[in-house]
Amino acid sequence: MTTRNMQNGQDSRHRGDSQVRQQVLVLYLNTSALDSEVVGWARYDGTGRTRPTTGDSDEPPYGTGVAALEDGWRLFQAAQLIPPYPGAEHETSFLKHEFFFEKLV
Repeated sequence: MTTRNMQNGQDSRHRGDSQVRQQVLVLYLNTSALDSEVVGWARYDGTGRTRPTTGDSDEPPYGTGVAALEDGWRLFQAAQLIPPYPGAEHETSFLKHEFFFEKLV
């Protein structure tokens, strides 16, 4: 909220003006390729219109990272590729192929 809006007792986020907000989509892919299968995901909505939570859907929002790009999501970060330590190739660990997408709405 800006100082001017605070002085007027208004919160610009709820006035219906045309400020741009960010929506974030995090996709965890099976491999480092954007056209590989989505195995995990998270959504965040800076507009406040929705409140997505972990586990609120059994189906991913997109089948691949490329499908998200085709729907207008912009890729802004990809996880660094880190090879597994020798001997740890088959151990359970964190999801390594994390991609962050955004939409400005």
